[in-house]
Amino acid sequence: MRRAATAAAAVLAPLIAFALTSTTASATSPYKGANTAAVQDDFNGDGYRDLAVGAPYAANGSVEEAGAVVVLYGSASSVSTTHRTLVTQATSGVPGAPEEWDAFGATVASADLDRDGYADLIVGTPREQVGDKESRGSATVVWGGPSGLTGGATISPPAGYGDGRTYCGFGNSLATGDMNGDGAPEVTIGSRCEGASYTGPFTRTGKAASNYRESRLGETRGVVMGDVNGDGRAERFWLVGPADDDLRGPVYADNGPPTDDYLANWPTELPHADGHAGQIGDINGDGYGDLVTGVADDDSLMNATGAAHRGGEIQVLYGSAQGITVDQQPQVFHQGTAGVPGTAEDGDQFGQSLSVGDVNADGYADVLVGSPGEAVGTLKSAGTAVLLRGSASGLTATKAVGYTQSTADVPGAAEAGDWFGATVHLADLNKDGKAETVVGVPTENSDGCLWTARGSASGPVLSGSLNLCGKSAGITVRNTKGYFGAALPSPHVSN
Repeated sequence: MRRAATAAAAVLAPLIAFALTSTTASATSPYKGANTAAVQDDFNGDGYRDLAVGAPYAANGSVEEAGAVVVLYGSASSVSTTHRTLVTQATSGVPGAPEEWDAFGATVASADLDRDGYADLIVGTPREQVGDKESRGSATVVWGGPSGLTGGATISPPAGYGDGRTYCGFGNSLATGDMNGDGAPEVTIGSRCEGASYTGPFTRTGKAASNYRESRLGETRGVVMGDVNGDGRAERFWLVGPADDDLRGPVYADNGPPTDDYLANWPTELPHADGHAGQIGDINGDGYGDLVTGVADDDSLMNATGAAHRGGEIQVLYGSAQGITVDQQPQVFHQGTAGVPGTAEDGDQFGQSLSVGDVNADGYADVLVGSPGEAVGTLKSAGTAVLLRGSASGLTATKAVGYTQSTADVPGAAEAGDWFGATVHLADLNKDGKAETVVGVPTENSDGCLWTARGSASGPVLSGSLNLCGKSAGITVRNTKGYFGAALPSPHVSN
């Protein structure tokens, strides 16, 4: 059985979408910029987008796997490990304390939660023990400002969250977007128990204007926010994770909070869509956001039939003035699709991570897909990342490119178990209008690394691309690998 039934009347309705506002931030009117791309991840207000990188297994002093987040600040020369801020639960003003196996930084996101014109960092710690509840999980906001990140607060779960449940993993997924058009972003937090929705703005104590539990769907491992109908307001999609009769993962569109009428506002299922993680971007340049989801685990990993295509897959649903309608069939890509680099093999985990962004400034968002389980020659789980191109006709495998650490001019060397592609991210970090390609390699060496390549009119520029690794970024590694690069702002499938 599915985790929750879908109201029949809701299934017939077209879906509206959610979006980020397109106005510009300024010191005199920060509210108007609270959800623009520039402000959403510009923590110090210098006009460059910044990059938050989770290292959830980094040590803190003698404390193993306490976790850390490193913010690499954008600049005209992109990001480097020299211009950075290291954030842990031992950082002054950040709530909590570093404890063994907390894994602070398992997920990261950002938005201007207090509407001061600076992005704020949101950190998920789904393994954190709260009271006597193991892996209850927590979410923390660290405030942006003209000097970067300082101070913080806890984003508490709504009243009644996870009552009677254990191992909820609050903070397992994070998403932000302005759903009501007031310039104050909403925040959504997924977990293994239920979802949590917060309406902005937030006070500096971490308190939202309002919140509620999305208890109707039960487990909500993934959540996506973005604009698919062009109305300038964000809406939300819940990705509940594998269900008993749908290992590929049902996808629901949010219709608002629960009311006294239990079936009113019930989330609408997209019956043809699947996904465990996702992101929204305008792939075909028509002004409407498109929903891209990843289903990484195939039958070999699920030990059952009916999971993802062999090796994993991604799906695309296209937005319109009507949003995403329930009768739309998704466009599906996997490594058996003509033109997609690689070969579909058991356990490749194509779709474990994905990101949507325009790498060549042609007006069409491209999709970068991580496949960390991919073998490179005989090197098992060395990993790969595949770039698929956006176009006026939608996502295409034409001119698709695959990257590994055996690709010429990609620094490093492919090694078994590196997990290149465990996370991926596309963002314009040097303000040239073209997204950099960022690929996480969390099990590279003892600390973990990122591969970064600047964009160009022809796509990612491999010559001069960089490996940025955890120790050089300031993390501490003891007996456990630090997993620097295990979390980036774009989504990855979390367990």
